[in-house]
Amino acid sequence: MLWSIMGTIAAICTTVGFIPQIVRGVKTRELKDVSPMMLTLLLIGGSLWLVYGIHLKNPIIALANGFTLSFVIALLLLRILFKRTNAKT
Repeated sequence: MLWSIMGTIAAICTTVGFIPQIVRGVKTRELKDVSPMMLTLLLIGGSLWLVYGIHLKNPIIALANGFTLSFVIALLLLRILFKRTNAKT
């Protein structure tokens, strides 16, 4: 029971950790300081964790990494969008 609670808290912390970066990016319309290599590695790692969680039928792992993937994809897309928008001005 204790390990499930710790795992859930860890999953929440690591998943929610992306939200401040997304909010900052939307407010400033600038994400050039966010490394595309880091986002790519997080995308690959999160995808593998998601598949692993589904395989284990572990909803904590699967859900946390599903949300993480959506946040990483959002950051990648925002980075591309802002790069194009800022290049036009």
